Amino acid sequence: MWSEPGAFEVAPGVHRIPLPLPNDGLRAVNVYAIEDGDGLVMIDSGWALDEAKDQLEAALGTLDKGFDDIRRFLVTHVHRDHFTMAVSLRRLFGSKIGLGLGEQPSLRHLLHVREDGNVADLRKWGASELAEAWIRIMHHPGRATAALRDYEEPDEWLVGGALDLEHRRLEVVPTPGHTRGHVVFVDHAAKVLFSGDHVLPHITPSIGFEPLRPALPLGDYMSSLRLTRELPDLKLLPAHGPVTDSSHARVDELLDFHEQRLEEILRAVSGTAFETARKIGWTRRQRRFDDLDMFNQVLAVGETAAHLDVLVERGELARTENAGVLEYSA
Repeated sequence: MWSEPGAFEVAPGVHRIPLPLPNDGLRAVNVYAIEDGDGLVMIDSGWALDEAKDQLEAALGTLDKGFDDIRRFLVTHVHRDHFTMAVSLRRLFGSKIGLGLGEQPSLRHLLHVREDGNVADLRKWGASELAEAWIRIMHHPGRATAALRDYEEPDEWLVGGALDLEHRRLEVVPTPGHTRGHVVFVDHAAKVLFSGDHVLPHITPSIGFEPLRPALPLGDYMSSLRLTRELPDLKLLPAHGPVTDSSHARVDELLDFHEQRLEEILRAVSGTAFETARKIGWTRRQRRFDDLDMFNQVLAVGETAAHLDVLVERGELARTENAGVLEYSA
């Protein structure tokens, strides 16, 4: 099982370390320890949980390393399970954090505005009751305090291009879609792709679930997939799931999936994104929308809207606004 604890060498000097998450939906998040001189560079960091911190410390111990050996965290995106452990450990050990420049607006919104864009989006998509449920569960003073506790700005904002470590060179490739500032890292010498949540081996990542949603997140994501396909075919080192041998094979599957999903949603379109989401199946088990928990209902409506907006962009659907609610029609 890929989520079992430990440190697993997946390329010379590169070790995959699965860390636990507070729910069982994704099982774990993979972070990667790269040996670089007498220290380590980490790709992603995990969720700032005591259990995850203990598990990371134990895994590093098998490499005869500790937290004070981590020189730098290179984080693929701002989601909590990738970013917040880096903030926690930086406070204790002074390691540096790099994050994609495209995440700057969302992170600053989270730190300084904290107005939840999900609420306005859900109302715009015709899901006002779901928006009210989201407010009741997600909006309380403790969450604002947690954001201030768990998040800080990085030491450096990463842009595309070469990134020199002490004894290695990585390429930073911006891949907006899952979030607007997502980046992946390529080690061309080792022939590996640290893909974060951009390319996952068994599931499709959520699209556009972030504090400041861009205008066309699925369009961004599919463009990023095509950009990734132009890279050499690399060993895929994902944030969730096992390592696989071909980045190209999985990118092709993801592009095919979204084209099929666009066709399905075009056939099912029914007024608002919320109404359309209720007419299609979810997850590989094709679960009914009403059988999803609230969080996954929010993701489902947002992803339906993302597909509908691509269909509008392609000229296959029309979009109109009625009393602040978007409606789609063929």
